[in-house]
This record gives sequence, structure tokens and C-alpha cells, in this order.
Amino acid sequence: MWDNIEHFFRNFSWVDGVDFIIVLLMVYQIYKWVKGTSAFSITLSIVGLYAFWKIADLVNLRMTSGVLDKIVNMGFLAIIVIFQPEIRRFLFMLSNRPQNTIWIKKFLGRFSSSNHQDFLPLVQACMHLSASRTGALIVLTRNNKLPQIISTGEYIDASLSTSLLESIFFKNSPLHDGAVIVEDGRILAARCILPITSSHDVLEDLGLRHRAAIGITEMTDSLAIVVSEETGSISYCIFGSLTLKVSPAQLQQKIDELMGK
Repeated sequence: MWDNIEHFFRNFSWVDGVDFIIVLLMVYQIYKWVKGTSAFSITLSIVGLYAFWKIADLVNLRMTSGVLDKIVNMGFLAIIVIFQPEIRRFLFMLSNRPQNTIWIKKFLGRFSSSNHQDFLPLVQACMHLSASRTGALIVLTRNNKLPQIISTGEYIDASLSTSLLESIFFKNSPLHDGAVIVEDGRILAARCILPITSSHDVLEDLGLRHRAAIGITEMTDSLAIVVSEETGSISYCIFGSLTLKVSPAQLQQKIDELMGK
């Protein structure tokens, strides 16, 4: 056992050091990825099992190492099945980082004025809904379209207007529950059902609208806007990150930034 440990450190080079740092960074990223989710405890078990396998191999526990080797090799497929939602979200986040989309939209916007969309009616609607403490959930699509989400609600396909949004979220309206989907400056659908985040790292006092806003933005690059029915505060969510209690001016600024104005 000690001979193996001594051999390991004797042959440890700067390349091994770089390799070790890369592995640490990968482990840290995985930790950030699964922190607060139901997969966190499973991940800890897998990391512990892998570490125990390597230690058993290092100290020359042949039988234990052999058994763990088979388990680890067969466990790769199981990991894909268990972590399917998290893997999908992780790959999406890699391909849709904010800096990868915002600067492209701004660049293209320099050459085309026809792409400009006026979201002032939406901001005004949020301001009025906030004043009356009327709950609302609005999703602005960007690169990722939402045909499956739209199919769960009532198709509208109307021009974006303050009065229409207010009438949709009026408490006695049959369409006030669920989310409104806005695409290319038009209200496509209302009363749509959004996925709820599975993250446990969410404030307990946040309601279903906020959790749905986090859920849809974890899976797509949409911008979700929430008006709280309890407090009237306005919040927005992008890439699973929720910003609470923003002013109408801050909301307008974020929309302009993300929609490429």
C-alpha cells in the first residue's frame, strides 16, 4: 500500500498538477449545477463511490476495486437516465449563455431597424397590474420558441397591448390563471402551463408564479416577468436567475437589453 502511495507522489509532475486542478474545477462546476436540486444527494453518493474506488485501487484492494470498477462502468447509463433533466438543462445553459445571445442581437440590430419591437405596452401593463396587486406571469420568447407550452393554453395571436394584458389577468377573467406567451411582439397564447423548477434553493415565500418563471427560464432562453398578487412587486427571471422587486424602468431596461434594442 505505502509503496503505491510513494510511487504516486514520486512520479507526480506539473502535468498531473494541471490535471488535478482541471478535475477540481469540473467537480466544482458539477456542484454548482446540482446544488439545491433533488440530484444533489445522488451526486454526493456517486462522488463518494468513485473516490472510494480510487482509494481501493491505490491501496491494492483488488477484490473491492474490481467490484467497484464494474459498478462504475455500468453506472454510466444509469447516470444518464437519472440525471436526464439536469443534463438537458446543463447542455442548454452551455449553448445559451447570456453573452452568447445578447451581443449577437445587438450586432444584428445595428443593421436592421425592422427588428425593433415596442414593449412599452407590456411594461405599462405590469405597472398597472402592480398598482392593483393583480397577479401576472408573462413569458417573452427569444431564440427558443415554445410550441409545446403554447399548446397547453388558449391561442390568441393578438397585437401586444396594455389593455389586452390587463383584461387577461383580471381576476374574474377565465384566462387569468397560467402564463401569457409573447413572441415577436405579439401575444400568442394565454393560460399556458409552465414547468415548475425542481430546485430546492428557492425562497420559501415565493409562490407558484415565481417558481414557474424559474422553471421555464431554466429550460429555455426566455425572459419571464412576474407580478406578485400578494405584494404587487414586479420581478423578472432569465436563465433561472430571479431578480425581485424591480421598477418599471428597470424592467424596460432589461427587456431592451435582452431583446436586442
